[in-house]
Amino acid sequence: MHVEAHVVALDGPAGSGKSTVARAVASRLGFDYLDTGAMYRAVAFEAIRRGVDPQDAERVGEIAKRMDLEVGERVVVNGADATIEIRGPEVTRAVSSVAAHPKVRSELVLRQREWATGRSGVVMEGRDIATVVFPDAQVKVFLTASEDARADRRSKEMRDRDYSDVAADMVRRDRADSTRAASPLSAAADAIVLDTTALSSDEVVDKVLELARSKWGDVQ
Repeated sequence: MHVEAHVVALDGPAGSGKSTVARAVASRLGFDYLDTGAMYRAVAFEAIRRGVDPQDAERVGEIAKRMDLEVGERVVVNGADATIEIRGPEVTRAVSSVAAHPKVRSELVLRQREWATGRSGVVMEGRDIATVVFPDAQVKVFLTASEDARADRRSKEMRDRDYSDVAADMVRRDRADSTRAASPLSAAADAIVLDTTALSSDEVVDKVLELARSKWGDVQ
C-alpha cells in the first residue's frame, strides 16, 4: 500500500514500551497517534460482553465488522466507554485469540488505513504495522526488550496483578502472537530494531525522533 502521509510504524511485543514511546513521538512531531492494540482489545471486550467465545472466528469476525468503535483518549465500543475494561485480565487473556482471526485482522487493518487517510502525519503502534498495515512506511521501528524487563514494566502498569501472573501472560501472548497464521508478530525486514531493556523511554523516543527527522527533516 502506497503511503502519502508521514507514517511512523512502531511494532513490538507487550511491555516493549510501544504505547509510551508512540504517544511521546506523536506529541513531539505534531502527528496523530493510534493504538491499534486497543482496537483488538475492543473486539475482545465486545465478544465477552455478548457472551461470544473469543475463539469463535466467524462470530467474532462479525462483531469486528459491525461494531461502532472510537479509539482515542477514550475507547468507546457501541456507545459504551470501555477504556478501563479493555485493559482488564479477562480481555488480556482473550485478545490473542481474537487477534488471530483473519476476518478480525482484515477489518481492523482496513479501519486503521482509513483512520490514517487525509492526516499529514501519524504514529501507529501494534504488532503488524510495518509488515502489513503500512509496509511502505518510511520510518519502521521494532521495539523489543528482555522478558524480565517487559514483565516488570507491565506489572507496574497492572498493580492489581502479581508479577508472576503478568510474566506468564506475556510469555503466552508472545507465543500466540508470533506463531499465528494471520499477520504474525515479527520485525519488518527493513525495520530498525531497538532493544529497550537498558534504555529509558526518553532515550527510545529520542532515537525514534532521530530516525524520523533523518527521513523528513523538521516536520513539526
